Amino acid sequence: MKQYAIIGMSKFGRFMLDELLKFDCEILVVDKKRDLIESVKDLVTSAFIADAINEETIQRLIPRTIDAAIVDMGDSIEVSLLVTNYLKKMGIRKIVAKAESREHGEILEIIGATHVVFPNREAAKRMAPMILSDSLFNYFPIGDDLVIAEVKIPKEFAGKTIVEADLRKNAGANIIALKREDGYHQFINKDYTLDEDEVVLVACSPEDLAKLSGESITEPETKRRGGLMNIFG
Repeated sequence: MKQYAIIGMSKFGRFMLDELLKFDCEILVVDKKRDLIESVKDLVTSAFIADAINEETIQRLIPRTIDAAIVDMGDSIEVSLLVTNYLKKMGIRKIVAKAESREHGEILEIIGATHVVFPNREAAKRMAPMILSDSLFNYFPIGDDLVIAEVKIPKEFAGKTIVEADLRKNAGANIIALKREDGYHQFINKDYTLDEDEVVLVACSPEDLAKLSGESITEPETKRRGGLMNIFG
């Protein structure tokens, strides 16, 4: 089961928690405000009352093997930069950090944030699927039943032409374009042969995208829940 940490429970952090709670994963939350931790401790796997400005605290609480960390220190720009840097030094693979300004975002990227977002609910909805899947690189919800996304082609379709793969029939997805190495997209014809590491832009339902990317995005019937820990001192 994948594991995620939310460090700081301001608005974006709470939006991310709400989105991640829809998935079958373990969630660890950290915030120095007792009332915020009390409000979510029964929803998550682990909850810690702690001041994230302390590097030793982050090293002690956040597993180095965690799949992704979300950083939302409210308007404390200095603390968000410090925490992001701590996580980068620990080797955390995915670090999602909330930025207060364009300049703040640029610095976050320089010091190690893999995804920089600005505080709004739509950003949380876009980020949750991407950190849950290693095959999903961009995710744009368009209404409740349609998404456009960049996704890595599953191995079973490698070596087949667009016609032979027939993703529309076999995966419910329509290929829009191929993502090139320079980051741009190009349209491809029906005779194009897909490589194993091919990334394509597709349009489909969230459910079909989950199947194509190999990750379950349906809400589980039961979830593991943890308790509250106070590590002040």
